[in-house]
Formats: sequence, C-alpha cells, structure tokens
Amino acid sequence: MALFAGAGHFAAALFWIVEPFMVDAARDGWMAPFALILISFGMALFWAGAAALAAWLGQTPARRSLALAVALAGADALRSYVLTGFPWALFGHVWIGTPVAQVAALVGPLGLGLLTTGAAALAALAPRRGSTAALALLAAVWAGGAWRLAQPDPAPATIEGRPLQIRLVQPNAAQNLKWLPEMQELFFERMLDQTSALPAPGAPAPDLIVWPETAVPWLLNRPGPVLEMISAAAGGTPVVLGIQRTEGLRAYNSLAVIGPGGSVGEVYDKHHLVPFGEYMPAGDLLASLGITAFAARQGNGYTPGPGAMLLDLGPLGRALPLICYEAVFPQDLNAAPGRADWLLQATNDAWFGALSGPYQHLAQARLRTIEQGLPLLRAANTGVSAVIDAKGRVLASQPLNTDGFVDAPLPAAYPPTLYARGGDWPMLVLLSLLGLALATIRRR
Repeated sequence: MALFAGAGHFAAALFWIVEPFMVDAARDGWMAPFALILISFGMALFWAGAAALAAWLGQTPARRSLALAVALAGADALRSYVLTGFPWALFGHVWIGTPVAQVAALVGPLGLGLLTTGAAALAALAPRRGSTAALALLAAVWAGGAWRLAQPDPAPATIEGRPLQIRLVQPNAAQNLKWLPEMQELFFERMLDQTSALPAPGAPAPDLIVWPETAVPWLLNRPGPVLEMISAAAGGTPVVLGIQRTEGLRAYNSLAVIGPGGSVGEVYDKHHLVPFGEYMPAGDLLASLGITAFAARQGNGYTPGPGAMLLDLGPLGRALPLICYEAVFPQDLNAAPGRADWLLQATNDAWFGALSGPYQHLAQARLRTIEQGLPLLRAANTGVSAVIDAKGRVLASQPLNTDGFVDAPLPAAYPPTLYARGGDWPMLVLLSLLGLALATIRRR
C-alpha cells in the first residue's frame, strides 16, 4: 500500500520530469512515460521501506503511528543523500510560503519533515485529543514563524552609501529553440539589450548583472568577441555569466565573472551534476545505445567541478554560487568554505516546463534562504528570476515564460542560523536515537 501511495504522490509531484524528453519529442519522447514511472516507483521504495520498518517496530497501533512518523522522516533523509541525493517533494516542503517554514532556520528541511509527520502521528494516535495536540503544536510553530517574519531586518550591505543594486536578466529562451543557429543571435541580442537598458527613473544603475545558466552557446575558452560585447553592454559593470567551458576532453557547466573589457575573473564549475541530465552513469554503454545527457552539449556529459566555493566580488561581497538544481541540496550550502554574504543561483528552468516544476524549484530556493539566513539572487532563463530575502520572501521577480529583467537592491543578511552552523547532523542524530528507542521498546 505504501509503495503505491508513494508512487501516486511522486507521480503528481514530479510530473514535470517528462519535460526534458519533450524538447526533442521525435527522438526522446518515447522515454518520457518510462522515466516518470521509474522515478515515481523508485522514490516510493523509500516510503515502502519506511512502512515496513514501522510495521516491524510498532506492535500496537500507537507505536506503529509513532514509528511511521520517524521512519518517513528518515526516508526523506535517505532520499536527500543516497545515490547523490534527490531531496524533492519532501514532507517539510508543504510549509514553504507559510510562517511554519521559518523553523527551518533551526532544524532545516529534515526537521520540518519530522514536524509534519509527527503532527500527523499525533492526530492518528487519538483523533480527538491527538488532533488537538497536533493543531496546538503547529499553531505554536506558526506563531513563532510569524513573530520572526515581523522582526525588523538588519541593515543591508551598501556601496557608496546606498544599498547594492542588482540586475537579473531573463531572456526566456525556450529549450527547443535555444541552441538553434538561427535563434542564438536573437536571444543573445535580447540579453545584451536587457543588460544595457536604463534603470527606472530615480533608480540607481546596477552594481552587478547576472545572466542565467548556459546563457550563451559559446565556450568560455573560445568566446570570440562575445565577452567584450557583454562587458560593453554592461558599461563595465561586472556580469556573472552562465557559460560552458572545456579543458581538453572535459566539459564544465560554469559561472564566470566578466569584468571591464571582457576580462574573466573568478570561475565556478558546477559540482553537483544531474544524473542522466548532465552526465550519464555508465556513459559509454548508454551512448552506444544512442542515449546521451540532455543538458550537456559537449560529449556525453559534464565533468563535476571540485566543490562549493565562494565568488569574491570585492565591494559587492562574497557570493555562494549555485547552478540550477544545486539549490535543492542544503547540505552542499553548508559545505561551502566559509560564510557567504549572499547566495547566487543561475538556472535554466526551461527544462522544467511551464507547470509545477519551475515553481517547485523556486520554492526550494526560498527555503535555502531561511536555512542559511542569507538573501538569494536568482537568474532563470525562462523564469522565475527573483530577489529573495533571508526569510524566504520574494521581493521582486520576473514572471515565468516572459522576457525582461529585475532591478532590485540586495536584501540584508542575517548572522549564521543554527541550521547553517550544524547542518543536518542534529536531525540525523535525533532520528537515529528515536529509531533506537523504538527498537528498544519493541524488545521489551
């Protein structure tokens, strides 16, 4: 029963997984239903395992309810790490956009998940008293989150006595058109126009401009005049550019800081790659069958970068760069070498379609800001590009499937949160201890 319940849940939540196969439907469309079925039942195995464990641990209905709450929260933890991890559609994600999500600053997404399953278990233990207790618990957390949201924010970072001004560029290049030779110049010119556009009357010029993931079809190591053209459009303002690069036979999905005259500053290479999307496990074998990575345009896939890093942007502060779905892995943010001043996500959500996928991706980015106590700048090819404050609120955005740009000040950062300091370890230990306690009770 748990297997099919999980499969239904994940099929609904991950329906967008078919979108990459529809970019070239004649070639890849046949794989779409198999991919959806495979990932839905693959993720559902974690639910089935949790249910089996709960049935073994709980010899009474009450114990089974408690054991299931712990086991399902543990299943989310396993999904977040096993086989590179896929922490999508976690139980705790239902609270994103509500004051309850603010507790993620303390306990992270796994703690949110345990809160969710624990409240459900309370209601199942005793429908009247348990439901009242569950509602009281959630109401208390909601009130605490609302109080946190109402607190004044710290002063934002400034430059020349004013808040830093950021521009996010959104070209809205549909994935099936993006790499067509006859469309490349159109999308490039669109981004140049957005980069050089004057700010609104009375607004300051941007101090930093951000282009989305793989914004241009040219390589960083063979750009031609492209970088000089970008710098000229920006008027010398630094531009963070999503671009591919190669070293020998290796290809990287990268972000590069472009300075005056097209000079290349720091470069970040994406290190948490999408299996089957950016690299192929057993790539040579699958390539012989005609199956190659969807997002990668060089060879059979990208090479992972060395790991998380900070981009030192001088007076603009230090940014923690995230490329595409790296923003769904909170543990990767905690692995950064030092404390960032803000988060930067460049993504191409054209792969996610136009339904739930892009909004789910945006929601996860919002949760990262709460967990870290840091604002996030998000440049997305087809949207939603957004400026998100350190409490997960979207302050400015460009709607999905539209072209345009976002000009907004960089929101303030908070001191490191409890979750930013401890990561998932406290919750992993707690889940382990709860499991051991239930196992000990079973033996008695």
